[in-house]
Amino acid sequence: MNSKRSTPRLLLLALFLALALVGGGVVGGRAATTALAARGAATFTTATGQATPASAPAALPDIAGVAAQVRPATVLVLNLVPGQTPGGSLASPTPGGSGVPQGAGTGFIIDPSGIIVTNNHVVEGAQSLRVVLPPPDNRSFDAQLVGRDPQTDLAVIKIAAPNLPTVPLGNSGALRPGDWVVAIGNALDLTGGPTVTQGVVSATGRDQQEPPTASTPNAAGPTLYDLIQTDAAINPGNSGGPLVNLQGQVVGINTLGSSQAQGIGFAISIDGAKPIIDRLRQNGTVTRAYLGIGGLSVTPPVAAQLGLQRADGVVVEQLVTGGPAATAGLQQGDVITAIGGVPVKEQRDLQAALTTQFKPGQAVDVTIDRGGTSQTIKVTLGTKPGA
Repeated sequence: MNSKRSTPRLLLLALFLALALVGGGVVGGRAATTALAARGAATFTTATGQATPASAPAALPDIAGVAAQVRPATVLVLNLVPGQTPGGSLASPTPGGSGVPQGAGTGFIIDPSGIIVTNNHVVEGAQSLRVVLPPPDNRSFDAQLVGRDPQTDLAVIKIAAPNLPTVPLGNSGALRPGDWVVAIGNALDLTGGPTVTQGVVSATGRDQQEPPTASTPNAAGPTLYDLIQTDAAINPGNSGGPLVNLQGQVVGINTLGSSQAQGIGFAISIDGAKPIIDRLRQNGTVTRAYLGIGGLSVTPPVAAQLGLQRADGVVVEQLVTGGPAATAGLQQGDVITAIGGVPVKEQRDLQAALTTQFKPGQAVDVTIDRGGTSQTIKVTLGTKPGA
């Protein structure tokens, strides 16, 4: 009787000892398992029984740290026009608030001398401008328009003030879809300072036409090239504000938000904006070389529709009578593939070359594809009207 009862006891004891050796005891095994799970430092392989390192969980981005770094240099930009006094007469916008805001947007300080970057459509039509620094600073200054460029929707303004915070410019060319970004701006002109939203880079190299503005309500705005698409919320009032990376560097200038979809906003890439900003600071305007065509980027669908033999370049849809291209002999249907040795794969390439690489009055070789045959035509560039 006793020997029969002792056999199960011996088996249970042996099992308990085995568990103790492997896991440090039943209770100890649970503790060890919990500790390993909490550390995420090692796992055991069934083949060797050796500990191997496991991947540590990725750290979440420090959005609060980025905001604390950039928010002080992100300002409210008020576009002011004359307003009505209590007696009914017009009052000029002056320091102290007698001007009436016709719009509010955002800008960011890039130089301690008071240089601020914003959107052209934020300052367009203003008779005066006022800049308000975010809390806890809250200082308010009249601003001077240094220059603006409707073609790229960029503007530079300046305030005279001491002890100004600044935000550094980064490199948008290093962005990848999926990279974290933070948008900061005066969304809806809400009290309390700039709003902070976060998201990722959804895509780069986007082209998008701007909607009509207050000055041209019946005409669409210019097409903006090489935009950053992001799902960080960009709302009215965010225009002109910084889109920054996790190092607190400006990689884009927030300019458009979609009203037809969720999570689609656009920012002007800082790499394309830098030369425009520099020209505005130096000259107050951007003078562009002018070809005198209406062009369209050639894509496979466009090539199929127009019967073109190539699927890149810019097809000439229209020629300005008496313009540089028409005078030189370009024809409707020609496909521009290079200008001055600069390859032209799409419209943005042509736009960038005429803006940053060539000057009015300069004679350049324009390479075209005409009916499948490559030709080179010398064109003397003009000055873009309204530039």
